[in-house]
Amino acid sequence: MERQRLPMISTMALVMLAAVACTPTVKVEAPPEPITINLNIKLDAEVRLKIEEQAKDDITNNPGIF
Repeated sequence: MERQRLPMISTMALVMLAAVACTPTVKVEAPPEPITINLNIKLDAEVRLKIEEQAKDDITNNPGIF
């Protein structure tokens, strides 16, 4: 019985070793060029603020407009 287990155990060990040796490798690398993020938020916020201020002034100066 003991002699029958030895080939099975060695075969299973070889299969497990082969499975571990074939594990994929993941590499994380920085891009060669810097990442550029283009933000055009200030322009939108500034325009909106000016329009809101103008609307408040118009409502204050012309209360019967609405």
